[in-house]
Amino acid sequence: MTYTQLAIFALTCAVIFDLLIAETQLLKRRVFWTSYAIIIAFQLLTNWWLTSRNIVMYDPASIIGVRIASAPIEDLLFGFALMLGVLSNWIRLGALEKRR
Repeated sequence: MTYTQLAIFALTCAVIFDLLIAETQLLKRRVFWTSYAIIIAFQLLTNWWLTSRNIVMYDPASIIGVRIASAPIEDLLFGFALMLGVLSNWIRLGALEKRR
């Protein structure tokens, strides 16, 4: 499985978890997108620093080849999926804790 396939799979799982399983509906909230705008700026800076210095390298056969700030687009997809999944689960667990 390529990094592209894994990133798309992770993104799909995170969206399904947010909208259908945890039902947190973060993707429909302005505060989520504001938070993401802040996070993506730092993600791009970090990705640029790591990939432009060849600290992190990617097999060209495993990625699409589109790069933003020197890092493959797959990194943005995977980072988005991680952030969405963690925040959705955090909110879900907080709601479950309040019910106790």
